[in-house]
Parts: sequence; structure tokens; C-alpha cells
Amino acid sequence: MSAQSNTSWNRRSILRAAAGLAVAAPLAACGSNNGRGGGSGSGKQLVQYFHAYGEAGVEQAVKRYAKAYTKANVSTQWITGSNFENKLFPALLTKQAPDVFEFHPQIQLIKSGQVADLTDIIDPVKDDFNPADIKSHTVDGKIYGVRMIDDPQFFFYRKSMLEKANVAVPTTLDELIEAAAKLTTSKVKGLFLGNDLTAIQNNLIWSAGADTLDEKNQIAYHTDGVIEGLTKLRKLFTSGNLLLDAPADFWDPSALNQGLCAIQWGGMWGMPATQAALGDDFGVFPFPKIGSSGKQSVYNGGWSMFVNAKGDNVEAAKEYVKWLWIDQKQYQEDFATSYGFHIPPRASIAAQATKLKSGAAADGVKLFNTYGHFDNIGWTQAMITAFNDVIANTVRKNGDPKSALDTCDTKVNRELKKLFG
Repeated sequence: MSAQSNTSWNRRSILRAAAGLAVAAPLAACGSNNGRGGGSGSGKQLVQYFHAYGEAGVEQAVKRYAKAYTKANVSTQWITGSNFENKLFPALLTKQAPDVFEFHPQIQLIKSGQVADLTDIIDPVKDDFNPADIKSHTVDGKIYGVRMIDDPQFFFYRKSMLEKANVAVPTTLDELIEAAAKLTTSKVKGLFLGNDLTAIQNNLIWSAGADTLDEKNQIAYHTDGVIEGLTKLRKLFTSGNLLLDAPADFWDPSALNQGLCAIQWGGMWGMPATQAALGDDFGVFPFPKIGSSGKQSVYNGGWSMFVNAKGDNVEAAKEYVKWLWIDQKQYQEDFATSYGFHIPPRASIAAQATKLKSGAAADGVKLFNTYGHFDNIGWTQAMITAFNDVIANTVRKNGDPKSALDTCDTKVNRELKKLFG
């Protein structure tokens, strides 16, 4: 799985998993091996959860960092498969809960008291972090979670294929749909948006000039521009020019690398593999604008480290997180650039990340800085799932976009009322 895998999860199960944090049902943990024990430290036993990154060497690196820590025995649960949150959330309700885990900033984790306030360990270096990463982890002036990596998502394209078909890099959704038609041949599809299309759902909103929620935590996605985007995506879905049911999902660049499509939605993490496969025969561009009020967009995903506030070792876990994700800059740069390409969230580390300073990687960083949107901490798993259903019911099943958005509104407003009153 890629570094930004949340959009490739089994979406039908996310709502159940998210709801699990609010109940005390004795759900099963991650099998018989709870991961405790091992490690080379002394004293406390700490367990950390990671989803299975797809890039070679990441698991070994994570375990190498943990082994170097001397103040506790830190063992790693490396959660394989596409249902990381379905292992994490139920485990958090048990005695086998991890002390430390990676996830994305979501306010229900804070409202339920699940994650610890990390303001004290982040404050001394707060100004070195990307301000958007601090903002997306902050509630009522307190910072929850340390950003490990920023993961921009955008389109990758084969330069030679576009040149041969006389296709310019698209800047509008209409141009993207036209390009997909011109690039499609008997052997190659013009475009790949991921197997269930949900990978691009936030960009559909942003590129239409809308947002998930506004500053008052009210619905901001139900606009004419978003309806226009859904309608046009339905046209694309039925055109025969879209790659469907690829062997690997959007987070794996193999659809583009193996010549199954000419343009693929993907993450910057896949860039080294694409460089190895295609050399310089690829470029990147943002999600194109939709409608007259639209703007091009890039999704700035990523992963953050959290401390389980309900665990037995909160202070020891915070000390470990501070050691690894704040003090050990060498490990942080290694994690961000030695496997897949990710943008270090700290300016001092990003400034010395030489691998990101040339070629397509530099272009990706520029897109991140120019068009990037970060996660809204109030946009929770249940809300993501509700908008998944909009994509499924309008783009894949030809339902009415306005009706589907009305249904989504009801679900999202129910969640907003729980969270914000």
C-alpha cells in the first residue's frame, strides 16, 4: 500500500470502524500476536502501528529506527492489507491497543479522548513545520499528532504518448475528458482515476471552487460546480476511455509504468518507481479546474504519528514520538526521501532534501506549494464515506447528482451535530 492509502480502503467498512471509537464493544484486536516484547531498549514496552507502505524498505527502516531507541522496547505491528483502519480502531478499544499509531488528523479522535495532546513536545519546533500541517492538527489551541510526511497527489502522464496524440496537458476537466478520448487506443486507455474513483473526490470538490467544510464547520461541497463535475465524470466513466479495474489501485504507479494508460492519478511517493520504469518520459500536473469558478488543485495527504491517550504508557510514548519524529532529523529525512518520495513537513529538513530539488520531484513540490489543499480535521471518516456514496451513486450508477448530494448532506449534518452541536 502507498504512503497515502486512506483513499484505497474498503470504504463500506470505514463508517463501522469510525463508529467503533464511540462504543465500548469488545471488538477483536489484531490477531493473537499483540506485538509486545522484542526491541533493544530497556524498561517500558511500547507498541506502534503502521499501515503497510508499498515502497520497498520502509518496514525495515521503521523497525531500524525503533531498535535504535534505548529508553523503551518498541515493537512494530506492520498492518498489511487494505483495511488498516479496521484493525486500528477496534484495537484501540482493547487492552492490546497500540501506544503509538499513525493516522490522519480527524477530530473524532480528539473529541473521544483517544489521542494525547502533544503541544508540549511540538511547541519548541512548531515554527519549523509547514503551518498548514500545524493547523490541520490543532483544536482549541492544542496540537494533536506530529506530521511525519506530506504526500501530494496529482496526475502523472506519459510525455511521449501525449506528444504522439498531439494532446496538450489538460487544465480543465473538459480538456481532460477530451485528452482521454484522444489518448485511448486498442491497447491503452487514456486515463486512470483509481478503481473506485474515490481517490479524486476531494479534488473534484476543490477544483470546482468549493470545499468539504467552511470555516464554521458547515457543508461547503454542495454547489453547482460540484454537480457539474459529477455529471462530467459520469460521461467520462461511460466513454470507454477510462481504465477500470486495474490490477493495482491508484496508489501503485504500475498502470502508467506498464503502459495500461497514458495518464494516471497517483501520489508523489510513486515517483522513484516511475523514474526507474520510464526515465524522463513522464510529467505531473494538478487536477484541472471545473466550471467557471473552479481552480486547479492538488491533494496534500500524508501520515501523522499519534499517542494513544487511553494507554498505560502515555508519557513514555510521547517521549518516543519526540525522539523519533522531532529530534532525529536524519531518520525523518530518510523516511521521507529514501524509499518513495514524500515532502518533509519541516522546513529545515525539506531545505536539504536534495532528491526533491530537480526533475519531476521538483515539479511535484511546486504543485504542492501552488495548488495544495490539506485535510480538514473536521472532515471525518463518516463524512468521507458519505461522499464515497455520492461518487458510487452518480458516477458509477448514473444517479441524480443533486439527490445524491442531498442524501450526503443529511449524513454529514448528522455527524457535524454530534461533533460541534
